[in-house]
Amino acid sequence: MSFTADRLLLFGATGDLAQRMLLPSLFALDADGLLAPDLKIIGTARSDMSDAEYRNFARAALEKYLPAERRGSMAAFLNRLSYQTLDATTLEGYTDLAAKVGTPARGLAIFLSTAPSLFGPTIKGLQSAGLTGETVRMCLEKPLGTDLATSREINDAVAGAFPENRIFRIDHYLGKETVQNLLALRFANLMFEPLWNAAHIDHVQITVAETVGLEGRVAFYDDAGAIRDMVQNHMLQLLALVAMEPPAHFDATAVRDEKVKVLRALRPVGANETVTGQYRAGAIGGQAVPGYDEELGKASDTETFVAIKAHVDNWRWKGVPFYLRTGKRMPKRVTEIVIQFRCVPHSIFAGPKSKGGGATMQPNRLVIGIQPEENITLSLMAKVPGLDREGIRLRSVPLNIAMPDAFSGAVRRIAYERLLLDLVEGDQTLFVRRDEVEAQWEWVDAIRALWEAESLTPKTYTAGSWGPSAAIALAERDGVTWHE
Repeated sequence: MSFTADRLLLFGATGDLAQRMLLPSLFALDADGLLAPDLKIIGTARSDMSDAEYRNFARAALEKYLPAERRGSMAAFLNRLSYQTLDATTLEGYTDLAAKVGTPARGLAIFLSTAPSLFGPTIKGLQSAGLTGETVRMCLEKPLGTDLATSREINDAVAGAFPENRIFRIDHYLGKETVQNLLALRFANLMFEPLWNAAHIDHVQITVAETVGLEGRVAFYDDAGAIRDMVQNHMLQLLALVAMEPPAHFDATAVRDEKVKVLRALRPVGANETVTGQYRAGAIGGQAVPGYDEELGKASDTETFVAIKAHVDNWRWKGVPFYLRTGKRMPKRVTEIVIQFRCVPHSIFAGPKSKGGGATMQPNRLVIGIQPEENITLSLMAKVPGLDREGIRLRSVPLNIAMPDAFSGAVRRIAYERLLLDLVEGDQTLFVRRDEVEAQWEWVDAIRALWEAESLTPKTYTAGSWGPSAAIALAERDGVTWHE
């Protein structure tokens, strides 16, 4: 059932995500006139607050986390906010929460940003208070389980109250402008799609590098590790968008149908196709940083780095390796996709002319930068100016498209702005379907089972480096160099 909600209920409304992302995103949407005038936002969490106290809390968060250029009068937005204290683990407070929400004229959207252990009790509480009807939709923030089994438990619990067409699973990477622009690049430009296959692409690299360490996520991260924190969700979603077939339409069903086909075509990873690492003390940006074991306060076998050589076994991608790499305490923060094209089949410039020896050719490369800079760079071969008396000289030159410069009049938005607006309006295109989540977990669980069977433990690497040397060797065995 399609409806635009006039109530938005935020669970975890005093948490870090709410302060950094949700409240600033909602304020920005309100400031731009994108929220319906009658939309009311109700926050709930354990903290005991009145409406006025929560509005002051929200004001402080906005002043702290909103970019200065996007700040403005907050009064109208803050007046949308109200708050209800709730212990989500018991049924007692849900009746009061329902009273606070009131009776929506059109519908209710719920954003659940809590620990996964609270998903089940929260669903039961919402059911008991009549907050799961046909005009209610549910949005879930990750992590959606720790493996396939626990993911199914969560999804079963949610499916007991909401059908799939009213469940919105967030992966905030899908809200990033450049990630969506990947679809436009592929399917709106005739020059790329005919070349987007194994006949013309040598390999693909996907890198998600962070400079930060644990940053207050000690308990969660040591249980999750890099493969569950980054690979299972963000990186596999990026891979699916790169590798998917053209959908018939740009809508939720068509796009997600094609993504799940890719995820199901992923070949199980072999023992020599994965490397794990854990950072030790080093320096980043000239500043000394402690090792993972020092931050954690104990020894651990949790990986903070993982590199994987993946394959999509279908006609389009047969024989094309996808190199995935993610880690903490890397030299720089960067998320990018590299499409390495094959060499031209024959170079007319390779033969000798006089004593020049011929020109050196390099294959074209497409680099899609997602963060911190949103840009697209295509390397092309061009002739070096000159009279060429000793032969033509060629050089690879970049064709750069800096997205902020290309669209200088457009507002750069937080990924959550788009996703929250889609949640309120009921568009599931940029949200993850259950079969996608389960296909991702099935592939990742097999890798973790392989590590356990082979007794693989993380290799150490120095903070500020690009991971263990074995990760370099993983690519170099195929004659590939990581893009850095």
